[in-house]
Amino acid sequence: MDHPLLAGYALVVFDVLLWRFRFPADETARLFCRLLIFALLSALLFSTGLSPLSQAAFLQSPALHVAGQILEVIWWLNGARLLSLALDLLLLPKTWRKQRLFQDVFGAVVFLAAIVAALAFVFELPIRGVVATSGALAIVLGLAIQSTLSDVFAGIVINTTEPYQIGDWVTIDGVEGKVLEMNWRATHLLTGQGNVVIVPNAVAAKTKITNNNRPAALHGVTVLLEISPQERPGIVLAALENALAGTRLILETPAPYAQVKKTGVDSVQYEVTAYVDDMSRKLSVSNQLYDLCYRHLAAAGIDLRPLSVPAPVREISDAKERLLRRIDIFAALNTEEIRKLAMRLKRQELEVGQLLMNADTVPDTLSIVDSGVLSVTTAEPTGQVEVARLGPGDAVGEMGLLAGLPAQVRIAALKRSVVYQLEKEDLTPILKDNPEVAKRMCRLLSTRQEALGKLSVEVPQSAVPDHSVFQWLLDKVRKLHSLAS
Repeated sequence: MDHPLLAGYALVVFDVLLWRFRFPADETARLFCRLLIFALLSALLFSTGLSPLSQAAFLQSPALHVAGQILEVIWWLNGARLLSLALDLLLLPKTWRKQRLFQDVFGAVVFLAAIVAALAFVFELPIRGVVATSGALAIVLGLAIQSTLSDVFAGIVINTTEPYQIGDWVTIDGVEGKVLEMNWRATHLLTGQGNVVIVPNAVAAKTKITNNNRPAALHGVTVLLEISPQERPGIVLAALENALAGTRLILETPAPYAQVKKTGVDSVQYEVTAYVDDMSRKLSVSNQLYDLCYRHLAAAGIDLRPLSVPAPVREISDAKERLLRRIDIFAALNTEEIRKLAMRLKRQELEVGQLLMNADTVPDTLSIVDSGVLSVTTAEPTGQVEVARLGPGDAVGEMGLLAGLPAQVRIAALKRSVVYQLEKEDLTPILKDNPEVAKRMCRLLSTRQEALGKLSVEVPQSAVPDHSVFQWLLDKVRKLHSLAS
């Protein structure tokens, strides 16, 4: 009479070992192995008079009777577990399985049913009394864990409607982050600061949710600017539209736009919105867009300030001198030298499409963008490819002006632009009077060579193995401008 119990417990131990050591490694294969063991256990119990649908045998031996009852209860609980696993693996979508909410809730219901059935069949307790008692207990527990139940049912709604999934970048209740986990109680978000924020499902179900991953290839970038109401909106909007035109990484469709967002006594709020197709570009595009807005507004003579803030005192009153101060290679010049150069700047207006510089030519002038947008393209086997866009404060032609190197790019106006030009003969006297300026300029150009490589020919370092790039550039400047060594 002991053999059925020993065999039954041996099957239970074998099943536990398969679950504990995850053998086989494949989840589906492991489930079928456990189902086979459960089928063998069922056949053993029903064929030896240990049916889980009735009280255990061995009434004359209390020890064997208790062991039989425990084995029958294990059968009910093991059956409930395998049923929940089978339904989870075979019926639920993969996204729901990752979130585990439905598996946990369904498993709890199945286990509750199995416990009630075991009490009714194995211990032969009155089923009505068990149900009534469990119902009263459920009411008490429900009142005690109202908030938790609210999270559970809200989680069911969220997982059913799927406003977001694991891996999406969302904003929930003002918290922006990447969804790490969705369970029966809360959603876990990883914020941009590296913190994990836990948002209860009940809160997520009631608040506004922004999913930045839908649509998958469309993400908005918005910049808000506070500008004095004294500035004419038409001029401000024109400058902001030029800033949008100067940003290469944004999408053409939907079209970017600038608008007056809100007006007040102290300031007017302008909103600049563009779209990108990659979430990882949002930060860089946002920073670039703000910088371009600042530069184009400054080119239009507009400061970013509310009416209550006094206008900044400009150290340099002349617009041409301020323009030269924004060019890196002139940082070594003193105020008098900047003033002399500013007097020699020549203004040129470019209409849309008008050419400023052609490829394979050595520019003998330095062109400084005062306003507008210029497009820089280079010849590729597939045709002309845009490599950069120039805006206020950008300069092109430094390598030609200083060292006589070709630009190898084509530059044309994308928007109506104003450019100031400085010729080589205007710079040579300053370099002769102050040779240290030439060295500083060459040092700066050598450190910027990697970036300038997109706009100019690469320095042939192999031709001068015993010299640095800086020395090679300095020799070029000295030769071009007839400077003393």
